[in-house]
Amino acid sequence: MIAAFPPLSTFAHAADVVPPGSQSAPVAQFPTTPSLNQFAFVTEKLSQWNVVLGGGAMIAPKYEGSDEFEIKPVPFVTASYGDWLRVDPRGATVSLYSFGDLHLSAKLGYDLGRKEDKSVHLRGLGDIDPGAVVGAELAYKFGALKVFGELNRTIGGSDGLQARFGAELGYKYERWLLTAGASATWADAKYMSTYFGVTPTQSANSGLPVFDIGAGLKRVDVSASVTYAMTENWLIRAQAGYGFLVGDVANSPIVQREAQPFGMLAIGYKF
Repeated sequence: MIAAFPPLSTFAHAADVVPPGSQSAPVAQFPTTPSLNQFAFVTEKLSQWNVVLGGGAMIAPKYEGSDEFEIKPVPFVTASYGDWLRVDPRGATVSLYSFGDLHLSAKLGYDLGRKEDKSVHLRGLGDIDPGAVVGAELAYKFGALKVFGELNRTIGGSDGLQARFGAELGYKYERWLLTAGASATWADAKYMSTYFGVTPTQSANSGLPVFDIGAGLKRVDVSASVTYAMTENWLIRAQAGYGFLVGDVANSPIVQREAQPFGMLAIGYKF
């Protein structure tokens, strides 16, 4: 599974929440000498970055399909440069092309893989190595509503392909930013067999029955979040979501529980 972070754009607009009446710090003015002009140019470029640094905690299943939960620290780190680059704990998104409200973006992230010592239920299945994730997203915006489709390929680990389709709604009011969304995820046979299949060797080692699985719909998700700007610089964010494993995935002997809820609370400082 791709990094243990919420599936929706939980960090994407965190740096955009600014208390009413506040303004970005003005760019310093320097005497017009060549060396100082160069420094002023660098300062101006740095001022175009929106950065939030912080951290928090998330409660989520130990692995996708687990009925056990764990609380773990998560970074609350976002950085954006204009409208074309965004970086968050899941990776980087670069805007490639825009035509009106239609946007095409490239994505670079990572898949954490899965360790068999994560749970007693995984013993004998072996580890799934981590891998890099490259992908693309095509989105169309209807005002505050974004409808999207994305395709992600894992290089290493499962070497699998995933596609996600959904919609996200954002609403900003003074110090508040509210978001909500829903999505469905499809995965190819490589990804499915790696994470949810059981080979004869794995069956002998783990005691789980042999399970063959092909490509298909993997899960559906809903999520909502609230971000509040306590001051001009300090932000607090809360999010909750609910995922549900479907189809052949739900019948896998690796899956102990189809419902996959999560919650997160984080605080950050906006520079």
